[in-house]
Amino acid sequence: MKHHSLIFLTGFSGSGKSTIGPLLANSLGFEFIDLDREIEINAGKSITQMFTEDGETAFRELELRTLKHIGARERLVVSLGGGVLENDRCMELIRKNGTLIYLKSSPEILAIRLQHKTDRPLLKGPDGHKLSREEIQQRIAILLEKREPRYQKADLVIITDTKKIGVTVEELTRKIEKHIRRTSRNSNKEK
Repeated sequence: MKHHSLIFLTGFSGSGKSTIGPLLANSLGFEFIDLDREIEINAGKSITQMFTEDGETAFRELELRTLKHIGARERLVVSLGGGVLENDRCMELIRKNGTLIYLKSSPEILAIRLQHKTDRPLLKGPDGHKLSREEIQQRIAILLEKREPRYQKADLVIITDTKKIGVTVEELTRKIEKHIRRTSRNSNKEK
């Protein structure tokens, strides 16, 4: 049963999930959860530690279990990690349980937003050195091309490149409320 009060935000790192998510939750009267942070709390260690100590497979299993737990709740805006949609079981769970929103940004804008971050493996070369903005943009473009087909399966797509955050949140709130009304009417007709 699809919960109309579960909103999942997806998009590349730097697309605005962590910034827009809490504001959107507040606007809707929902709670905000960052999936990666929730996983870290449950595991008692950072995602980087999990990847290093336990491997990606163990991390993806914990990610799926955490999503199942979240799927039983209501009135949540959930910021998803970058790779979560690549897992078919996670994708199915998200699509079944809520509304998926893709916060879309161009590689150029993402590179500008991410160039000064130091905690992202994506931004480092094989020997750990910091990459240039051009190198970061190239990496982003390659990963985006791979992830875009999954991102495009979202219920709503919002471009976050040039809009002010407040305008984006207002637009999202209107679109979500309209989407929820429309899907509620359709599910009532099916009964």
